[in-house]
Amino acid sequence: MSIRSSQLPENSLLVKYRKIAGAYTDCYTTDVSTSVSHAQYVNAFYTTSVFKLERFILKWTVSKPSTDDDAKRLADGISDAFAAWKVEARTENQLLLSDFINRTKSWLMIVPLISGGTRLYFGSAVVPAKTTGTGKSSLGVIVRPLLGFHKIYSVALLYATKRRLVRQGI
Repeated sequence: MSIRSSQLPENSLLVKYRKIAGAYTDCYTTDVSTSVSHAQYVNAFYTTSVFKLERFILKWTVSKPSTDDDAKRLADGISDAFAAWKVEARTENQLLLSDFINRTKSWLMIVPLISGGTRLYFGSAVVPAKTTGTGKSSLGVIVRPLLGFHKIYSVALLYATKRRLVRQGI
């Protein structure tokens, strides 16, 4: 179950953050051999055991609880909020979420493959904030060291999502 670091597609809803000086963006992809709808992908992503750990942490650290039903409503386009995020933009095959302080972005996209499978994309952005002392934009002394962990976590999230979709026979 290969997960690859990839270039962010130019048609991505996340691409605008790549153009912000000092911002961090990433993109990971994996292919599944079956046809997966965007709603199926979003729902599977936010209901994996890996992401449920993040949901648990958000519930207790910033009072932003969420359930599997909340994830399904987000995936189905019924809700524009989920845990610590709100929908910033949505298309038929993409979803861009922004956290409640507007510093981090999560992006999910699907692209059908000619072979009949589906390419799953997952990306993130961290937007720099102006420092109080200098007024310059920076990711900050806490965020920058966490990027290594973030990359590993991103791969784990996409891997868990792919496994979930394959196990469900989707």
